Amino acid sequence: MIEIDGSHGEGGGQILRTAVALSAVTGHPVNIKKIRQGRPRPGLAPQHAEAILAMTKICGGRIQGATSGSSEITFEPGEIRGGSYRVDIGTAGSVTLLMQCLLPAMLKAQSPVSLQVQGGTDVQWAPTVDYFQHVFLPALMCFGAKADLDIRQRGYYPKGQGSVHLQIEPCDLHPCHLKPQSSALRGISHSSNLPSHVARRQAEFAFEILMQAGFEAEIGVESLSAPSTGSGISLWSGWKGTSAIGERGLPAEKVGKRAAEELVLELSSGKAVDMHLADQLIPYIALLGGSYTTREISRHTMTNIWTAKHFLKREIYIERDTLNIKAD
Repeated sequence: MIEIDGSHGEGGGQILRTAVALSAVTGHPVNIKKIRQGRPRPGLAPQHAEAILAMTKICGGRIQGATSGSSEITFEPGEIRGGSYRVDIGTAGSVTLLMQCLLPAMLKAQSPVSLQVQGGTDVQWAPTVDYFQHVFLPALMCFGAKADLDIRQRGYYPKGQGSVHLQIEPCDLHPCHLKPQSSALRGISHSSNLPSHVARRQAEFAFEILMQAGFEAEIGVESLSAPSTGSGISLWSGWKGTSAIGERGLPAEKVGKRAAEELVLELSSGKAVDMHLADQLIPYIALLGGSYTTREISRHTMTNIWTAKHFLKREIYIERDTLNIKAD
């Protein structure tokens, strides 16, 4: 049984998601204590519990402690199975974080996996569905993954009720060395149950910031009527992307500005992947090998590396002078 201290490093839900994912793939049971101990509301949030319960179904495993507020779980994996699965987070919990937890196991299934998830598609502190679709999945495909995402309905905080469908095909994964690339810069600005000018102003201000920095962009605009109310913008180019979510009292121009200025930093760095993708790809280079450079080594990345080392013997190196992350 592998023992994990859930309060280590960044101490958030990422330790839980990575540990459960790698447990399912390697077959090693895991016990995680002090889950999210440093957070304002410690223990499992509903989206964490739903991710673990979904993983238990996918791999025919056993779980103890997977209830909201729990500070300790024990997960024993079984055989990973294909098929159709549906998860309703029940809140605006992030659908993308849940999918990122389940993906390493789903990619090891011997038959196709169909996953429908309902929850928050565009929420704070999580990759947006557009980032997941246009940045994360293309990077994963470089490792040989065959995955397709259909965004059926957006969901914002606090109601959620967004819906996505993820289809995974059996595939042979392999090491990948991601290099800097030059790709078209695109984006989507969206709002629901708000005046149409909100999404337009987000897009226009982001476009202006990018143009001033010397980057041409094509940014689409969506004004929707969904069960939940909110707005946001996602921008991407190759293996780099950013996003910003609207908030009550925050001008639409500032939402667009936040996303655009962060992307300018990423594009100007000359590195291969953005700092968030660098974190999200750790389980895959730990499992398969590979390398990439990034603008910044975040605390999330360091914590993810620490977690992966509990399950895998592969060494992950960080070359601080070049900000290169590699595993072999």
